[in-house]
Amino acid sequence: MDFQISIIIPVFNEHDIINKTIENLNCLGTTKRIEIIIVDGHISQTTLKAVKDKGVKKILSPRGRGIQMNAGAKVASGEILLFLHADTCLANNAPELIIKTLHDQNAVAGSFDLGINSDKAVFRLIEKMVYIRSRLTRIPYGDQGIFIKRNFFELLGGYGNMPLMEDVDLMRRVKKAGGKITIVNRKILTSARRWEKEGVIFCTLRNWVLILLYFMGVPTEKLSKFYS
Repeated sequence: MDFQISIIIPVFNEHDIINKTIENLNCLGTTKRIEIIIVDGHISQTTLKAVKDKGVKKILSPRGRGIQMNAGAKVASGEILLFLHADTCLANNAPELIIKTLHDQNAVAGSFDLGINSDKAVFRLIEKMVYIRSRLTRIPYGDQGIFIKRNFFELLGGYGNMPLMEDVDLMRRVKKAGGKITIVNRKILTSARRWEKEGVIFCTLRNWVLILLYFMGVPTEKLSKFYS
């Protein structure tokens, strides 16, 4: 079967939520064929062992989000690659929006707007700030669901081997190569668990400082010490 979109999900100890994520993807409709690839960075394969859907492609990889996503891309069949976090859900018409964006708008890559699965007002503010940042920079982050034409991804050499900022690095290279990045005006829904665990203010400010230092040229190996 020829797949149009390969959805690649890097995981590490996501056995509690992975089947819910897969169920969401399986409900996206049948008009566009997709394949789901789970790439586990845990040597014990805890998440892979929890997957119930036998149609899912399961890959074991060394740990590291960029490394895992590259491993998934290598076995992908789709002409479009969508890199998705394990705690994120897509809108029902997401596949159609992705295909329309890449085929009809002359874009080579893109993402969705960030939506955070919480009723707290502070998260609406964060969503708005991400919306503005994405429109100004045209550099979406991984939690927005980055998608890209497979041939362009391969031309760029995939994700860089770095402990973090691999998503920003890839999007910067897309722009440097002259590729158009489109932000789809539809929210992707991601869990608020990290903000709630670390504290909304601390998590947000820490992320701002890290991205600022990254753009100032601080090596990601040093930055990773402040992000776990």
